Amino acid sequence: MDGELTSLGTIIALAATIGLILIRVAPAYAMMAGAVIGGLTGGATFTGTVEIMIEGAEGMTGVVLRVLAAGILAGVLIESGAAKKIAESILNGLGEAKALLAIAGATMVLTGVGVFIGVAVLTMAPIALAIAKRTDTSKMAILLAISGGGKAGNIISPNPNTIAAAEAFQIPLTTLMIAGFVPAFAGIGITYILARKLRYSGAKVEDNELSTEGKGDTPTLTAALTAPAVAIFLLLLQPLAGVSIDPLFALPAGGIAGALIMRKGAYLNEYITSGIHKMSGVAVLLIGTGTLAGVIANSALIGQILYVIDAFNIPAYVLAPLAGITMSGATGSTAAGTAVAGSVFAPTILDLGVNALAGAAMVHAGATVLDHMPHGTYFHITRASVHMYMRERFKLLPYETLIGAGIALVSTLIFGVFGFVFLN
Repeated sequence: MDGELTSLGTIIALAATIGLILIRVAPAYAMMAGAVIGGLTGGATFTGTVEIMIEGAEGMTGVVLRVLAAGILAGVLIESGAAKKIAESILNGLGEAKALLAIAGATMVLTGVGVFIGVAVLTMAPIALAIAKRTDTSKMAILLAISGGGKAGNIISPNPNTIAAAEAFQIPLTTLMIAGFVPAFAGIGITYILARKLRYSGAKVEDNELSTEGKGDTPTLTAALTAPAVAIFLLLLQPLAGVSIDPLFALPAGGIAGALIMRKGAYLNEYITSGIHKMSGVAVLLIGTGTLAGVIANSALIGQILYVIDAFNIPAYVLAPLAGITMSGATGSTAAGTAVAGSVFAPTILDLGVNALAGAAMVHAGATVLDHMPHGTYFHITRASVHMYMRERFKLLPYETLIGAGIALVSTLIFGVFGFVFLN
């Protein structure tokens, strides 16, 4: 297409996407519809709009392939019982006296080792409900602990959002994961403080809400940790030894090795099938995200944002967390928000002189600020996981935003204000 789409067209595209998601249209289709509306109202022809959408979707191909590959690791962790074993071990280690810290920490670890955040929430919820019942803790407190832990784990994980940010800024996945550690632990601290304030607020857990499932045949903790350990070791070979192993190979290799070490090789195909099923929805979402990203990338809006930054003498690095925040708010998703922000704003952020790792880290952290909004699936997954009333779920939104804002602030201080880029 020749020329830029108007800023108004792009704003209409985002508004249409949010509106469609709010009325429960599948997010991938909502983004595609938003892209069509934005292209046509922004000045493009039907043909030009389609070309923009296809170009944007093509930019997501590498991310989609790596996300599908990550499904093997996720499938092994979840279906073998390894994820549940890791969570229970952390909870047992910290004990009921530190129940909220244990819940947040366990969710962070589960998400951090490669379990998709929605699945990590569903894995943790039955365990957290049982602990809440024994300790007379409210649902609001345990759900905030789970959600905050998931946000913290998401920025240190080999999950779709991290893969998308690393791909957009062309940096090693493990480098970006390591860059998230300090902000992640800051997020856990904020989560624990806020969750403790809510431990007696709201509804308590009822007996009929507790899971009656048996524990099943779970592996030992050492065996359970082998799958993520192998995957992370392979990814670390690049910064440690200069041997580059792409996540497309490292993540499945970790899953396969873990299944064999846990002596569950006979179930490997079942685990792989489950993992692909869990990640296929994310892959489709990212394709839809790409179409919307194509519209934003071809919009005059980016130039106007840069004009505002220059006019008000705002530091260039502020664009990175701001991009993550706004795009996660628009999509209601960490993965989609990071993918759009990275795909659209990475070239501009780099042209402004921001280091690639710094830009990726701040975009990624910014995407945790508004990923829990009610037009996204995460809001509804978390609410259903602990049988919470809609009214109480809405009350948690400001607290979750504070956690995400704390994570983004710490990342911006490290990589923007002070410029502590410790890996290049």
